[in-house]
Amino acid sequence: SQMCFFLMLGASECFLLAVMAYDRYVAICNPLHYPLVMNQKKCIQMAVGSWIGGAPVQIGLTSQIFSLHFCNSNQINHFFCDISPILKLACGDVVVHEMSVYVVALLFSTFPFMLILVSYSKIISTILRLPTVRGRAKAFSTCSSHLLVVFLFFGSISITYLRPKSNHSAGTDKLLSLFYTIMTPMFNPLIYSLRNKDVITALRKLLLRKIA
Repeated sequence: SQMCFFLMLGASECFLLAVMAYDRYVAICNPLHYPLVMNQKKCIQMAVGSWIGGAPVQIGLTSQIFSLHFCNSNQINHFFCDISPILKLACGDVVVHEMSVYVVALLFSTFPFMLILVSYSKIISTILRLPTVRGRAKAFSTCSSHLLVVFLFFGSISITYLRPKSNHSAGTDKLLSLFYTIMTPMFNPLIYSLRNKDVITALRKLLLRKIA
């Protein structure tokens, strides 16, 4: 159950980051059309699609992995049920299952990441054509929070799941998994909220009230 929810939420995070990149693309490249393109209905559809889009495949992958026969199934060298340490407990041949993991990782991490790269290539091209330095700085500032989260999340996931099996080690896997399971979710509210002017204004008012 833990692995299933972990995979589904991880896939949702990948899709949500891609959706947010598209949101930044529309806001910067087509600002006059933004209220029409990113209306409430479209935002709800994209959010719901991100949440449920990866569920069937991730449930199937989890079922496939746990159809294996495990040795010493009560001992896992990790702090949660990640795929790599689980496969190390399997007694039989796991080549097919490892290939399934690579395919799913490519599908649910590489594809959204490519969409993000395409969005930001157009965003950067548009920003560089802005006439004033202040306008370019403001536009880059709008994207910086999202870019930081993207590189933290996708960087750690790519190194963990797409590097060769010979380079895997328990210590490295644990360290990398800290980034995409704990560090990135912990940074999300700080990165996004503290860069929001309305949130900062509300915090200042709250602090002033407490001091008064």
